[in-house]
Amino acid sequence: MQKTRLSYAVLAALATTPTLAQEANTGAKLETIEVTATKRTESIQDVPVAVSALNGETLENLGIDSFQDYVEFLPNVVFQGTGPGMNEIYIRGAATTQSNIMLSSVQALQPSVAFYLDEQPVSMAGRNLDVYATDIQRVEVLPGPQGTLFGASSQAGTVRMITAKPDHSGFAVGFDSNIGFTKGGEMSNAVEAYFNMPLTDDLAVRVAAYNDRQGGWIDNILNDPGNGGYIGSAQVISRISGGVLTNPAEMDANRITNPAISSPEDADVVSPRNDSLVEDDFNDAVYAGARFGLSYHINEDWDLLVQHTQQTLETEGVFAYDPNLEGESSTNRFQPEENNDEFGLTTWTLEGRMEKLDMVYTGGYLDREIDTLADYTGYTNGGLFSAYYVCSYNASDDTSEDRCLDPTKFFREDTTSTRSTHELRFNTTMDTPWRVTAGLFYDNQEVATVGQFNIASTELFPDMARTLVGNEGINSDGGPFPADISFINDITHTIEQVAVFGQFEYDITDSLTASVGARWYQIDDEYKGSTSTVDVSRRIRAFGTMDESELAAVGLNPTLVNEAVQSGQLQVDLLDSDGVLSVDDTIWKFSLDWKVNRDILLFANYSEGFRPPVTNRVGGGLATNQSGKFENFRIPVYSTTDTLDNYEIGMKGDFFDGQVRVNATAYYSEISDLQTSRFDPTNISFLVFTDNVGDAEIRGLDADITWLAADDLIISGAFSLLDTELTSVNSELEGISAGVGSELPYSASFSGNINARYFFEIEGDMRGYVNGSVSYTGDRLAGMVMDAYVMEDATQLIYGTGSGLKIEDEGDVYEGVTYSDSNGETFRGGRYVQEAYVLANLAVGVTNDEWKAELYIDNVFDEHAILNIDTQQFTPKVVTNRPRTIGIRLSYDYY
Repeated sequence: MQKTRLSYAVLAALATTPTLAQEANTGAKLETIEVTATKRTESIQDVPVAVSALNGETLENLGIDSFQDYVEFLPNVVFQGTGPGMNEIYIRGAATTQSNIMLSSVQALQPSVAFYLDEQPVSMAGRNLDVYATDIQRVEVLPGPQGTLFGASSQAGTVRMITAKPDHSGFAVGFDSNIGFTKGGEMSNAVEAYFNMPLTDDLAVRVAAYNDRQGGWIDNILNDPGNGGYIGSAQVISRISGGVLTNPAEMDANRITNPAISSPEDADVVSPRNDSLVEDDFNDAVYAGARFGLSYHINEDWDLLVQHTQQTLETEGVFAYDPNLEGESSTNRFQPEENNDEFGLTTWTLEGRMEKLDMVYTGGYLDREIDTLADYTGYTNGGLFSAYYVCSYNASDDTSEDRCLDPTKFFREDTTSTRSTHELRFNTTMDTPWRVTAGLFYDNQEVATVGQFNIASTELFPDMARTLVGNEGINSDGGPFPADISFINDITHTIEQVAVFGQFEYDITDSLTASVGARWYQIDDEYKGSTSTVDVSRRIRAFGTMDESELAAVGLNPTLVNEAVQSGQLQVDLLDSDGVLSVDDTIWKFSLDWKVNRDILLFANYSEGFRPPVTNRVGGGLATNQSGKFENFRIPVYSTTDTLDNYEIGMKGDFFDGQVRVNATAYYSEISDLQTSRFDPTNISFLVFTDNVGDAEIRGLDADITWLAADDLIISGAFSLLDTELTSVNSELEGISAGVGSELPYSASFSGNINARYFFEIEGDMRGYVNGSVSYTGDRLAGMVMDAYVMEDATQLIYGTGSGLKIEDEGDVYEGVTYSDSNGETFRGGRYVQEAYVLANLAVGVTNDEWKAELYIDNVFDEHAILNIDTQQFTPKVVTNRPRTIGIRLSYDYY
């Protein structure tokens, strides 16, 4: 049967099938897009690795502007974080606890998933670049280790956003506009535009610009201590400060001089006020930016592409609600909160064709600046020195003066990040049964930050004016800082990497191909700077030299440190005398693929991925709490490299004369020395540090199915099955982290989606369509630490009510071992559960070859999904999705 032009429109809208192949007697069939997953341009169905891809037209059809939206259609991918510009990507369950980037972006783990914009890696520890998806050619997701071709941080996968390039064939211009109305929230609006123009036969330019204002829906309500609001608890303050409010001797030792205070109940807590900050829908986000591209045909064999992207992301408020308050859109915040994130990225690619080789030299320079102002009142709920910083005790007889003062606090951080990369690679083009891809890679990253904490009451400390250790700042003048600033981080983190990589493919027969890939790398990691209490540079150098006088000079006992090193408790062998941490290794990939026939491909792969070590600012320090599991505990000088070994088999096939496509991959992964971030100020240190929690195993199955059900109907779906578990746990973390046999955080055992798009003819050249999608995400555990019951206890005391969140009880994993706080009080071990949710979207529109008008409903059933449970404020906060949003999209393209 001859297919109509309507069928062509249907296929053009499909995620992985933007074009159509027409064959005699067979009609229309699914055709694949071209991808560069192996750094060669190939059909997605011929690449012997699992790849998911959406082309630009499909991104537009699905209303996708951010990677968070894209994740709805990728069941094996998780987007975890606290709001725009503050998220981490996890693939296939290889997830761990990342540090709260609000506290210090300079001490975060390296990501386990690499993020690329075109050829350039733009990942950043703890805070991936949040690139707005305008004028995009396609997005590729490569699950599983991709380290041999894409390097460090491609441990669990790689995400590539491929932009539309200047087109020499002719003039084109277009725009997209969107206005949306969110239930219980503010209106949102966006406009995007592009134009493409050949300036000469050999020179073309393309410009894209956008502005997207996303209205808020979270309300900062008046703090009402009688209705779930912040009451405050001297009992919590006393407990986390070591019980000083019940011990006169401890009170004296901490400058608390009134012996009339014999219990926490005698010290009233001043409930903070937020009258001036009460505001509905205060979590706004604005993306604005432009991209400029210039393409030059130097001659018939050589091409040059230069692009520059400039973007600002401004947010106000927070994207999480307080579960102790009524409703699912209310919070209590006591300080103004804002985040300004701006980056400029310049990239260049020179491609040439020699007699037997294709050559590519590509490079880029990223300059990013982030200014953050955040409410840090939660430090009172868990900071080790809370009683000292917050509570006031007078030696007078007037005990009404004895109280814990207003706990309101703030945090301000200025971070500058730069990254320059260069890659030179070659691909053979000879007509032989073998092919080679080989290259050199260089990467230099620097993250420089000045973090200023207000954690002490200005009534108690009116002239604090903190100065850095040694009065020497790396990124600042070292002080004195403003009088209300009580703690400083002034740190620069530099990572330099060189690598040599290659992949060799050999056609054993016409249908059977074997390949081997390898990558040798060397990474130098260096921390410099100071905090208010630690000379970081000197401390790390002292561990590099193990010089006893230097160890003593930074406040460490040389004898005890040497004993910890000799026993293996502390590792320092990767540090040189300048305090630079160096690591080098070679990782491998082996694969075998069999083209059964022109429609079916089978493949098997073994691949390795890694994340480099991370140096700790406070390495070697003893835990403040020296009881139980914390006895003799020392903070690691650095977390060691964690590695992922992956085994997978897969199939890619078109069936029923090209009407049905099924791609599926089964895999088994082993993670060794899994890195995690730790923030445990009540027991160890109020500085974030990294550690290795232990080993883990992951088993899973990914599949996607596409069905050309009729001339005018396309149905596609995908699902992921996961089974994750910790197989061993660092003995020093037993009773603290989840135990052996426990699931890894953030990833559901089952998730999936289905999407259907139906076209129908209208008068003239117009076509109508209806698009619907449903996605399901199962229960997921929050974090690696079993601290949920501790958080619930604090929440009950501080707010007068619990959070109501579901908890997975995991105390029996350790046969009765319970979680203890710094005062020796024990709690059951448990982790919060991020409960399952279903999201549904619906759209109906009219289109022709140039314009489109669409009415859409996102989150049709107004689901308030639990995307993340953030416990870094010592009471849980729930990051949620946007409520039901109804809107209109208009677009026009002329070419």
